[in-house]
Amino acid sequence: MSAVAQDPAWAPRRHFRLPHDDEAFLDGSGWRWETVADASVRRLIIYGFPVPLGYGREVVDLYLRIDGGYPDALIDMVYVAPAFAKVTGGAIGALSMEPFDGRTWQRWSRHRTAANPWRPGLDNVQTHLALATEWFAREVRQ
Repeated sequence: MSAVAQDPAWAPRRHFRLPHDDEAFLDGSGWRWETVADASVRRLIIYGFPVPLGYGREVVDLYLRIDGGYPDALIDMVYVAPAFAKVTGGAIGALSMEPFDGRTWQRWSRHRTAANPWRPGLDNVQTHLALATEWFAREVRQ
């Protein structure tokens, strides 16, 4: 977890609002979170997100890009810091590194499919985080 999120006097940035249900979910999750707009890119940052066993760490900081059309427009991919790898040393495909907010984030280029499309009115931050958790767990099993 980043030092800023560990600070007891921490005041989260709220550059933009998420839909009420998303904010209620995040507030009830126990995670510290922020919404940060950097130029024209909006991001939701979650500090201390749990990682499945097999990566050599228990938590990471994570962000999601929140496009302007959200919640009708999908959330795509997930970004984590610090970068992680499988403890077995096996390769993880479709990764790249991106700078943001003074840190380097590992982008997991994973996308919804025709079999698992974004469902406006049903999908949200919570369902996308569940999908990201499945991506992490599936990668460890491979």
